[in-house]
Amino acid sequence: MRSDTLIIFARAPRLGTVKRRLAQGVGQLAALRFYRAQLRRLLREVGRDRRWRTVLATTPDHLRWPTGLPMRPQGRGDLGQRMGRALARHRRAVLVGCDIPELRRADIAAAFRALGRAQAVFGPAEDGGYWLVGFGPRRPPDPFARVRWSTGEALADTLANCRRHRVALLRRLRDVDTAADLAALRRPARG
Repeated sequence: MRSDTLIIFARAPRLGTVKRRLAQGVGQLAALRFYRAQLRRLLREVGRDRRWRTVLATTPDHLRWPTGLPMRPQGRGDLGQRMGRALARHRRAVLVGCDIPELRRADIAAAFRALGRAQAVFGPAEDGGYWLVGFGPRRPPDPFARVRWSTGEALADTLANCRRHRVALLRRLRDVDTAADLAALRRPARG
């Protein structure tokens, strides 16, 4: 059995319940369409890789989707509490959300490679948060304590909680939380 586990954090794709900050700028229907497309793309891109086991951590807890993947409820609590429980179930695991359009299979493989030399791995996001978090067997005791979620300090707060552990950082990617994030992602790169 594969010892590495990829956890995909997902919310039920229902109108008005997903990507609320994005919906403020593009409308609820467009936000729902974006979310559904990203979830499908993510499951296709990384969900069936044989190098790791993929688990879908869902909310609401009673939700059942026909994905063919093992599903676990996220449970109660703030984001840090829910992520902490999901990661603690596995010896080596990385966790991602569904709103990172540039996330590729190679990024997940790089995260597991990083856990071969570090106890924690993060994928920094453009907005000061992170698009991936992962821990090996010697994980920090309370990595998500006092993290200011949905702010530009989320990564810095979490790294402060991990200061006594070896940490690896992956490439910086953009997660899509707002209409401005979506517009920036669609702009052609200058070079």
